[in-house]
Amino acid sequence: MYDTALRIALTPGEPAGIGPDLCLQLASQDRDVELVAICDPSLLQTRAGILHLPFTVRVLQGRTDPVTTRAGELSVLPVPMKSPVACGRPDPANARYILDTLDLAVSGCLDGAFAAMVTGPVNKAVINEAGIPFSGHTEYLAAATRTGDVVMLLATPGLRVALATTHVPLSAVSTLITAQRLTVVLRILHAGLRKNFGIEHPIISVCGLNPHAGEGGHMGREEIDSIIPAMQVLRTEGLRLIGPLPADTAFTPERLRETDAVLAMYHDQGLPVLKHLGFGRAVNITLGLPIIRTSVDHGTALELAGTGKADNGSLQAALQSAIEIARVRSCG
Repeated sequence: MYDTALRIALTPGEPAGIGPDLCLQLASQDRDVELVAICDPSLLQTRAGILHLPFTVRVLQGRTDPVTTRAGELSVLPVPMKSPVACGRPDPANARYILDTLDLAVSGCLDGAFAAMVTGPVNKAVINEAGIPFSGHTEYLAAATRTGDVVMLLATPGLRVALATTHVPLSAVSTLITAQRLTVVLRILHAGLRKNFGIEHPIISVCGLNPHAGEGGHMGREEIDSIIPAMQVLRTEGLRLIGPLPADTAFTPERLRETDAVLAMYHDQGLPVLKHLGFGRAVNITLGLPIIRTSVDHGTALELAGTGKADNGSLQAALQSAIEIARVRSCG
């Protein structure tokens, strides 16, 4: 059951993608949680018409107004779009609008109006085409909350994968794998597992960067020069760490039974495994922020926008995860 005390902010993301469709699907069900969409009300109303969904927008004047929880209705904190939207055709003119919705959700979380924020998918390229440097939600929210270091964690039933590096070119990964960086990342991951999941003494498996975890230095020295020294320091602090493990065996069932999370060194080392296991049910969680933020595990799927074929399983999982994390934190 959802907790009636929780008010969750929901940002649909790219207005030309499937984010609005997914929000409408959530709104089609009765809810015990107080869900507030932050977007242009006309976006949802227009998309509901395209999808032939009975839907009523309840526009809020402020973040503390009463919120509807009825099926077919959704409370909306309005942010005006900059340009009309066509399904599947993102417009850089709406880039600032997308970021405005995020900023409003962040401010509401920081001042306690919202218990958490759940984000729909955005199109990074379109935001950059508008002349706004943007590498992803994770980095943007860190800057918006003035947080120095954060960690991206994706979770699905049976597996949690955190990333030592996120949205950077593969050619840059090696230079970023330093003992200092890994020490910070592992501390945030350890604290996040305790704070968000209630795991008192988490066990973390750490992947090597190179094939066979460097083969004793014959296939690269990052394990010897950076990964092992960071792990040695953190073990003296009481962290329970396994590895560094060759990435091709770090995700076997035997390994996963003895770990609470896996730290992958780069985006495509860990996330293909997680998405193979749970695509459409996985949740993106940002660790290290002063607020709770969860998100979907997929992109904008422009080709599905307005077709009625979008699957909102990941958005439902993101909402449920935000609620569960809020509960764990309230008990801590």
